[in-house]
Amino acid sequence: MSYDDVEIEDMEWNQELQAYTYPCPCGDLFQITKEDLKLGEEIARCPSCSLYITVIYNLEDFAGDSDQKMKKAVDPPKPIAVA
Repeated sequence: MSYDDVEIEDMEWNQELQAYTYPCPCGDLFQITKEDLKLGEEIARCPSCSLYITVIYNLEDFAGDSDQKMKKAVDPPKPIAVA
């Protein structure tokens, strides 16, 4: 059973860790990456203790982000029409 259920909006983006974080009672931070969220993961773990939280979020908010990046990487540039 998770320690708590936390909305993604209540978590903070940590640029250094490249993860969403939330304070853990032990003094460290629960962590979950965007990649984990894109894969449907909903458990953020604390690296210092055995506690974990369930992250409440909309998978579609993260799935679309990677799809758009992939589309840009795969689509060839459009030719420029010369008059």
